[in-house]
Amino acid sequence: MKLLMLGWELWPYYSGGLGVASYNMAKALAIRGVEIQFVLPYKAKHEDAERFMSVIPASNIPPLINENGEYTAMGAYSGTCSKCRSRTCVHAKEYGDGFVAATRRYADRVAKLITRRRLRPDIIHAHDWLTMEAGMRAKLITGCPLVVHVHATEFDRAGGHYGNPLIHEIEYQGLVMADRILAVSQLTKDIIVKEYDIPPDKIEVVHNSFEPSDLESIVVDASDYVYAKELKQRGYTIVSPGGVRLTAQKGITYLLEAMALAMSKNPRLLLLLPSSGDQRNQIIELSADLGISDRVIFLGFVRGSEQRALYEITDIFVMPSISEPFGITALEAAHSNTALLLSKQSGVGEILHNVIRFDYWDTRRLADKIINISLSEGLSGELRDGARREYMKFSWDDVAGKLLHEYHKVMTRSGQHGRLAREEVFYA
Repeated sequence: MKLLMLGWELWPYYSGGLGVASYNMAKALAIRGVEIQFVLPYKAKHEDAERFMSVIPASNIPPLINENGEYTAMGAYSGTCSKCRSRTCVHAKEYGDGFVAATRRYADRVAKLITRRRLRPDIIHAHDWLTMEAGMRAKLITGCPLVVHVHATEFDRAGGHYGNPLIHEIEYQGLVMADRILAVSQLTKDIIVKEYDIPPDKIEVVHNSFEPSDLESIVVDASDYVYAKELKQRGYTIVSPGGVRLTAQKGITYLLEAMALAMSKNPRLLLLLPSSGDQRNQIIELSADLGISDRVIFLGFVRGSEQRALYEITDIFVMPSISEPFGITALEAAHSNTALLLSKQSGVGEILHNVIRFDYWDTRRLADKIINISLSEGLSGELRDGARREYMKFSWDDVAGKLLHEYHKVMTRSGQHGRLAREEVFYA
């Protein structure tokens, strides 16, 4: 099977779970014999990925890395230039003048690549709104069936608000034109059905997964957490949401409010937070206003070995997201033998059951659970052991099997013999 996969980011250049999931998904499909051509909007070396698939840059623009070493996803998530934070700026010629314009240029380049390289895929697989226009163009050009993979909707990214109407329009068009839609959770599927009026039978839920062996190769260096380790030895319980971005979607303000309540009952609690994201200053000010800034440590940008070390030192992992389509970080935390607290608005809770769930806005319940776990070794151990047993059942190979099943269904419905005839006309 030949697969044209359209993605906005790919490990090791990623700003969130999308780049990691895309990489692992493609690798698992390649192991099963799928021939993959993965088109990215930037040009960079992906030596590991190129061992199992063809990585094609749609432009000569390098991946954008900010001063914290964070990959900024070509500016398309924030909609502003990563250098000066403006939508129209002196960098517009090089990096683009906004997120929608960037994705449309990507779509143009994908269309040219298909024509120039005479690409003949069996399936087009587009990840999220960023590549939906490119996927629609590719479908129109080749006549091949389009599978749209939804890792998050604009309703998720807006943190409970409406979000950007332009992105909603792109998502709607992509979902309507797709031959099959993959959602990373039932939570995401329900949003697609409710907000975009898409028939439920057009959508298949395929949960993301986790490969423990991927973390085994990461050398853990906790030297950046010396202060936290010292406090832990003195009886403090370490709480953290992992290397999450400080955005409205992630619900960190609710976590801070819950921590303030919990610390009033158990002062031996320490919160470790990254300091990357557009809510950074707001979070810092809120911790001071709540009177807990002396027990909140901001770590800077966290990824790779630093994130693994963070999981290793954390006692309680909290995912307070307002809307989290899946949440691979919860599986990574479970691997490090950490007790898990997940908001009911997090998709990963659909497959993890040895966890404590809470509504993101219920700060009092969250505070009570943090206190209970911190003071009860029995409860903490039960949660850690239970989640660890569960996550070990998951694999990206299972995900690849589900994807292949969906691909074959789509190919059967669309009629690949007819596609071959259309190709002969188009490429003549």
